[in-house]
Amino acid sequence: MKIGELAAATGCHFETIRYYEKVGLLPKPQRTASGYRAYRPGDIARVRFITRGRALGFSLDEIRSLLHLSESPNLACGEVDALARQHLVEVREKLAQLQRMEAELVATIERCRGGQRATCSVLESLAQESPIAGKPSTVHSPVF
Repeated sequence: MKIGELAAATGCHFETIRYYEKVGLLPKPQRTASGYRAYRPGDIARVRFITRGRALGFSLDEIRSLLHLSESPNLACGEVDALARQHLVEVREKLAQLQRMEAELVATIERCRGGQRATCSVLESLAQESPIAGKPSTVHSPVF
């Protein structure tokens, strides 16, 4: 099948499929006499595996590891479990970060009194030290 057919079968954009080839997640397909990529039916499952992994937030390196582990059916699934558990920890950390961001944005917006830009609580908040990341902002005062 051609790349457009693979894209249609998987819901993955053809440029993304090319990228997966480039980074080695998808094997380079053979070419037809006219130069078109010729994909095999097994490539559908592989692209779906990759896109599902990406949808769950796994990095390309993690997906590469998962693909390698999936191709070794005699291995115990301990490594897969460990990778998934570590990823869950990272997802929970991101959720906590997003919740802190939400709380800070809500508080900032609630302090807004309208008025002039010079007294804007949103702009003032952006110029302050970040309570979210714990690092000072590189902006000292809003300049427009």
